Amino acid sequence: MGDYLTAPELLPGERVDQLYSQDIKIIQSPQVFSFSLDAVLLANFAKPPLKQSGKLVDLCAGNGAVGLFMSPRVKGQIAMVEIQPRLADMARRSVALNQLEDKITVYEQDLATIFDQIRKDSVATVVCNPPYFADLPDSKKNPNQYLAIARHEIATSLETVVEVTSGLLKTTGKAFFVYRPDRLLDLTSMMAKHRLAVKRLQFVYPKPGRDANIVLVEAIKDGRMTGLKVLPSLMTYDEAGEYSAPVKKMLYGD
Repeated sequence: MGDYLTAPELLPGERVDQLYSQDIKIIQSPQVFSFSLDAVLLANFAKPPLKQSGKLVDLCAGNGAVGLFMSPRVKGQIAMVEIQPRLADMARRSVALNQLEDKITVYEQDLATIFDQIRKDSVATVVCNPPYFADLPDSKKNPNQYLAIARHEIATSLETVVEVTSGLLKTTGKAFFVYRPDRLLDLTSMMAKHRLAVKRLQFVYPKPGRDANIVLVEAIKDGRMTGLKVLPSLMTYDEAGEYSAPVKKMLYGD
């Protein structure tokens, strides 16, 4: 991958970070948006489409982290959907930085309108790191508008995200979400309403002795509502305050 692309592609305040385990570079900005561990966890948890013809769609793509991190394992095409122009632009430039323009398309639009670009019932896999917090009148929001929209249901709602996910997927297509445990029942009930059967859950804990703060969810379209597997839990940090061995592997490789 060519470092020569790095300098002219960056805007003020931006930097290039690397996910060493996948040899992927990504444009970040502390003033605008930087991917979190959630994106790495979701990219690692999600299973890519098996066939070259299988399309992967990354909804609420932000700066493109999940789709980019999965790209080495995806044989076919990847579509990223992001409503915020500044973040979609960062995603596009990161795609170019990794020379993946032939594989990844970034759609800068409201995910509710994506059927204009991607046919219903045509997608093998959807991944999504949706806004975690309901947009309540009294909810405290980040003063950074980019982060506020990424974290709160301002530009979309959980129901819209799940409905679009189900609409995109073929029968037996798979959805992979990263979400907050305190809203897990909201997510699973919404999935059931929109023909998505939850099949795998994995809880992520910040460190030993603490409550889970992340949940990873796999669902299948038109699957049976039985056969749920809860995977072994994952720790972000060990007792010494270092990244746990599984998380280190996700970030840095073997």
